[in-house]
Amino acid sequence: MTTAPGTVLIVEDEESIADVLAIALRYHRFEVMTAGTLREARALIERTRPDVALLDVMLPDGDGRALGRQLRAERPEMALVFVTARDAPGEIVGALGFGDDYITKPFNIDEVVARITAVLRRTRPADVLPQRPPLTYGDLELDETTYSVHRAGRSVELTPTEYALLRFLVRNGGRIVPKEQLLRHVWQYEHNPAESTVVETYISYLRRKLDALGPPVITTRRGVGYGLA
Repeated sequence: MTTAPGTVLIVEDEESIADVLAIALRYHRFEVMTAGTLREARALIERTRPDVALLDVMLPDGDGRALGRQLRAERPEMALVFVTARDAPGEIVGALGFGDDYITKPFNIDEVVARITAVLRRTRPADVLPQRPPLTYGDLELDETTYSVHRAGRSVELTPTEYALLRFLVRNGGRIVPKEQLLRHVWQYEHNPAESTVVETYISYLRRKLDALGPPVITTRRGVGYGLA
């Protein structure tokens, strides 16, 4: 299983910007999560532990710097990079007082990737794997260090692909994930072949193993995709 260089949480309310950032970072093998509001970001951070948060300042439900200060106090090991249109020297200096980098819009996407990589080199020891708490959803628990899975305290034996699929569903919580996104993020398909049944096949494998230990946990939105109950 290939190790990603890190996990990035993008907190950005403009979908076009979030999509560009996510596509570029995934191309460079980062694992990516996105949130359009502070509320969504906090919910994701409660369940997961990103290596770096890429924060917009102006968000629909508040100021990204407030979330940055909260994260610096609660999770000092997490890197903070601000991406914002605000370029006043005072604002940049103020944000760098507790953040790790500050990028102004419009930005060069290659520079953003390079800066995130540089920040992670500074904030993560090169010879030590980052310690991550388990990913959890309901009675599911995924250990990202050992790649093991438990349901209701009982071990579930998964293949690497089954694990990657379940992890992506857990990272997205109760959201319905479209089939094309699963193909792109789990199997790295650039296009969505209409005849492909690989997602349906692996969903059935997961259901067979997980449902043996409890009530059905994977839901289907016909014609759209899959999520967790």
